[in-house]
Amino acid sequence: MQMQDYDFMSDTTEETTTRFVTFIAPSVRRFDLAITTTDRFYGKKLVIDLQSGITAIIGPDDLAKEGYLASAFKLNEEEAHDLAGFLYLVVGEVNFTE
Repeated sequence: MQMQDYDFMSDTTEETTTRFVTFIAPSVRRFDLAITTTDRFYGKKLVIDLQSGITAIIGPDDLAKEGYLASAFKLNEEEAHDLAGFLYLVVGEVNFTE
């Protein structure tokens, strides 16, 4: 295959920042996360669980959805509550971009 064989809908490169954080939550679950800030995704963060490889695009509106984190990251209710508590501190407000 060659590059001309692909029908690209988007192909961009941008500078991002990534925060790597490891913590033990009150539920005694360890979280190893990579949180990437980008101009994509309407200002939401790209959150990667480094243990499971699961990735989700998360903003404050997603954290407010009941069961979202539990479903996205395959967590029980207590673990999802702990993760939400941390992510509320780092996700911040959504900034809409063009």
